[in-house]
Amino acid sequence: MAAVKEEIQLGPPESKSVPCYKAALLDNGEDFEMLSEDDENDLSDLPPLENAETLKSREKITKTEQRKETVHVQETVDEWMEVLGTKLLMKKILIAGQGEDTRPKRGQLVIIHLKTMLENGTVLDDQESLSFTLGDGDVMQALDLTVQLMEVNETALIFTDAKYAYGCQGSTDPCIPSNTSLNLEVQLLQVVDAPDLEDMTPQEKIELADKKRERGNFYYQRGDYVFAVNSYTIAQKVTGSSSRVDITPEEEAELLDIKVKCLNNLAASQLKLEHYEMALKSCNQVLEHQPDNIKALFRKGKVLALKGEYSEAIAMLRRTLKLEPSNKTIHAELSKLVKKHSEQKDKEQAMYKKMLGNPSSVASLKCTNKQSWNVNWKWLFGATAVAIGGVALSVVIAARN
Repeated sequence: MAAVKEEIQLGPPESKSVPCYKAALLDNGEDFEMLSEDDENDLSDLPPLENAETLKSREKITKTEQRKETVHVQETVDEWMEVLGTKLLMKKILIAGQGEDTRPKRGQLVIIHLKTMLENGTVLDDQESLSFTLGDGDVMQALDLTVQLMEVNETALIFTDAKYAYGCQGSTDPCIPSNTSLNLEVQLLQVVDAPDLEDMTPQEKIELADKKRERGNFYYQRGDYVFAVNSYTIAQKVTGSSSRVDITPEEEAELLDIKVKCLNNLAASQLKLEHYEMALKSCNQVLEHQPDNIKALFRKGKVLALKGEYSEAIAMLRRTLKLEPSNKTIHAELSKLVKKHSEQKDKEQAMYKKMLGNPSSVASLKCTNKQSWNVNWKWLFGATAVAIGGVALSVVIAARN
């Protein structure tokens, strides 16, 4: 990496505002060239006075424009640029690159020289050749966001808040305390297109997928579940890609093993994010390949329980327990779920009783209603008979008359 002059200030200025560091203007004095005697005697080629003034004026304008251009280039190099507009991630060009058309794009493979420093300039780590896929989350977020703004051969100083570096947990490799803001000196060395997955050898796919899976584990352990999902998804994509290269049964089995691990970890991350339908889908994908996979069965049972499907969840955990009877975690989860399901059933029964009322009072009401109906029918029948008798008697009397 090209050496950086000592006067360059590390980190953003105090109060973390975004200043415009301007280079000092060039001196206004001009150099004068003395004429020789021969030159003084030969003035025939000089233009008329007014034309000379015009030329002098034009020359002055040209020099002014050149000076402005020089200052503009210097300002571009020396300015701090806010990347996200929050003053938590800023970038300053130290050495200009080869042009905007050389900037990398997401999905391309980049190689950088990275020097990681504290704000006071203490160097914590120096990696001369760090390669990663831009946008895949292979490195700290500060690099993913800023390197895509760099040009090939550009050297930049990046200030990043801990939020876009190693956060509240810090790092052990390199050793970085928690909640530490950093200065990153980055030189973009090379940009190449990522290899076509279909043209990769099985061993290359295995190495790439495993690398993405390990990055997902890194994020999961830190509680960054969204980034973990992203890394596991990329790894799964690598393992499931078609290939134009011959593959042995052993290599195919190894790729499947990595895929299953990624799907299981993906389900765990989705559970943490409360994306239950997606987690259920991931578990089912594992069970398609390995119907007796303990982790997939256990997590599927948890997902079903969280969705309120207790009967199905209990059946799933009992099936899991048969496969691994000594697993204490499964025992504890099943006991907790059975108890919760029983409590739910009791609540439902109490709710139904409340809706229907006291059963004895309901039966008494039914009996009363039945007796009332019997009395009414008898009264109605008697009244009808009397009415018919009266009509018949009237008819007989009328016939005799």
